Amino acid sequence: MPSLKHFPWIKTGRKSLPRGMWFMEWFSECEFHGHKVKRILAASKTPFQSATLIETNAFGKCLIIDNETQSSELDEYIYHESLVCPALIIHPNPSRALILGGGEGATAREILNSNTIKKAVMVDIDYAILEFAKKYMKEWHRKAFEDDRLSVLVQDAKNFVEKTSVKFDVIYSDLPSPEKGGPAFELYTNEFYKSVKRILDRNGIFVTQAGPGIPSLFQLHEAMHATLSSVFNTVRSYFAYIPSYDMTWSFLFCTDSAKLDPLLCTGREMDDIIEKRLRTKLKFLDGAAIEGVFRIPKYYRERIKANRKIITRNRPVFFTTYAGLQRM
Repeated sequence: MPSLKHFPWIKTGRKSLPRGMWFMEWFSECEFHGHKVKRILAASKTPFQSATLIETNAFGKCLIIDNETQSSELDEYIYHESLVCPALIIHPNPSRALILGGGEGATAREILNSNTIKKAVMVDIDYAILEFAKKYMKEWHRKAFEDDRLSVLVQDAKNFVEKTSVKFDVIYSDLPSPEKGGPAFELYTNEFYKSVKRILDRNGIFVTQAGPGIPSLFQLHEAMHATLSSVFNTVRSYFAYIPSYDMTWSFLFCTDSAKLDPLLCTGREMDDIIEKRLRTKLKFLDGAAIEGVFRIPKYYRERIKANRKIITRNRPVFFTTYAGLQRM
C-alpha cells in the first residue's frame, strides 16, 4: 500500500475520528462528508490532474480526482445514465456521438448501449487517466474501450471542437469543474458553446454536467444555464441525487429543435423507445423517471430565471465544489 504521506486528504482516526483511514471531502468551510477507507488501490499524477482509486466501506471503489469524488462503484450508473440517456432516448435517431472528457469510459458505455449508435468519438486530453481507467476501472467501462464503434482521441477537446468538420447527433460534455489553473475552464464559455453548436447536426442535442444542484453551490449551474441559453433555443435543467457525492448533481439539456424539448415527452413514449433502442436495461432511469428529473423545484427555476451573467473567455468562471464560484 502506498505511504499515506502522499495522500494528505486522507486522515487517520485519533481523538476526533473513529479508528481507521478517512477521506474527508469538504463541501464548504463548515461541511464535509467522511468516507472510511479500506485501502488505497492505485494512484496516478498527471500534468493535468491527480487521480486516486480507493476502496471504501460504504461505496466500494471510488475514483478521487483532485481530492473530489468523481464516481463510485456503487452508484456511478446514476450519474452516467443521467448524463447520457435522456438525450439518447429523446433524439429521434442518434447515430453519431461525441464525448468531451469522460475518461472512465462509463459515459461511452452508456452511449454504446444504444443500437442506433454507429460511431462514437471520445476526446480526452489526459492519456494517463485513460490508461488508468482501462487498467483499474473495468467495473466502469465494461469493455467499452474495446467496442469497434468507439474512437478515442487523446487531445484537447476545445481544439478538436473548433477544428473538426464532422457533425454529431448528440454531444456530451463530461469534463471536470472549471477550476482555476485546471484544463477545463475555457470549455465553459459562450464562445466554446457556439463551437459545439456548429458541429451539431440538425435536431442535435448537447448535454453537459453542470455542477452541484444544491442551494449553497448552485452558482455554476445558474451561470451555465444563462450562457447556454444565449446559444441554444431550448435549455432545460435536470437533477439526480448521487449518494457518493452526498448531494444532488445537475445537468443541462440543450437543443435548437422545439420538438425535442424534454418537457414535451411522455414517460410512456420514452419507455417504448427504451425497449426498442437499448441493448441492456437501465438501472436508474425509465420513461417516468426521465419525465420527472426535468420537473425541477420552483426555487431553482426562480434562481435560474434571475441569473443574467454570461460566461465568456474574457469573463470566465472558476469553480470547485469546495470553494464554490471563485470569480466571475
